[in-house]
Amino acid sequence: MINCIVIDDDYNIAKVFSDILELMGLNILACGYDGKEAAELYEKHCPDLIFTDIMMPEYDGFYGIEKIKKFDPDAKIVVITADVSYETYRKLEDLNVTAIICKPFDQSEIKKVLMEKYKIHTR
Repeated sequence: MINCIVIDDDYNIAKVFSDILELMGLNILACGYDGKEAAELYEKHCPDLIFTDIMMPEYDGFYGIEKIKKFDPDAKIVVITADVSYETYRKLEDLNVTAIICKPFDQSEIKKVLMEKYKIHTR
């Protein structure tokens, strides 16, 4: 089973995204609500995948990704974001995130990323 962590400052989005992943057969270890929690939960659980938003108050997703990559340079990170600016994409490429899914997300896009990037077959 694939173990995951979901990070989004919007509780409802984190919950819906977690539910979608569980329906696909992935195991959600924890949810967090900012970049600081992303780093803490990653170090605590060492998941196979982490899904994180970027634009969050106080500690954003960039903060969390940087901390996670220092702890584990090979971390598999999927960014879920509504910010599709060139600058954001450049930063994410520099941080070596594995995939980017744009909000509003749909189930087929999530499945496509899991299959193409990680060879994970979902329900």
